[in-house]
Amino acid sequence: MQISTLELQQVAAAGPRFDMYAGIHKAMRAVMADTLLAVGRMDSDDALELTQVSQRVLELLEACRSHLQHENDFLHTAIEARAPGTTTRVAGDHAGHEAAIEQLARQVVRLRAALPADRAHETQRLYHALALFMAENLEHMHYEETVHNAALWAHYGDEELLAIHDALVGSIPPQEMMAIARWLVPFMNPQERAMMLQDMRGKAPAPAFQAILDTVQPHLDQREWAKLAAALALPVVPGLATA
Repeated sequence: MQISTLELQQVAAAGPRFDMYAGIHKAMRAVMADTLLAVGRMDSDDALELTQVSQRVLELLEACRSHLQHENDFLHTAIEARAPGTTTRVAGDHAGHEAAIEQLARQVVRLRAALPADRAHETQRLYHALALFMAENLEHMHYEETVHNAALWAHYGDEELLAIHDALVGSIPPQEMMAIARWLVPFMNPQERAMMLQDMRGKAPAPAFQAILDTVQPHLDQREWAKLAAALALPVVPGLATA
């Protein structure tokens, strides 16, 4: 992969603009890496562990499929409306990723059905395929964060981008939102985390906001939770946040 210094300079020169890709891409990188590591360390002779880890792979694939659809429906639509042709490359990537998702799902089915003597081999095949899928996605996300952001920032103001973002978030069912939040909030930096949850608190019903906090708190260490609690003026209960 060639990392374009010019692309990075262009993004840096844009200054502090609203970045629709930043948070969700941190979440996608985190869940991909965590799932890949789980497959790599899995004991394929342990039936329960094989079932649990392979289910995590299927959940990752569903998250990837949903992420692609959200980008197609909201971000690509917005970009093409004012900068036609900009999303052509990424649209092709998305088609390839959808095919890869289907292939990985078939490999999970094959692993689950494998005879005991074949499980280690099928696990290794899945591990290698998942690693390549992740590698392709890392490069893909970099392109979106540079080229697509440059297009969005050139043609939309931040208020418009926030409206697109809110429409996207509003289209996500509550159960899916909880699954996203588990990876989204913990892997942000403290400033991003506080800003996102302050925004959520202003827009979501109190029970829904509390459910988000309950979902993410176990995945923050005590210092992280203390910083978030201070930013949100929440009480800190010692010992609850253990990461």
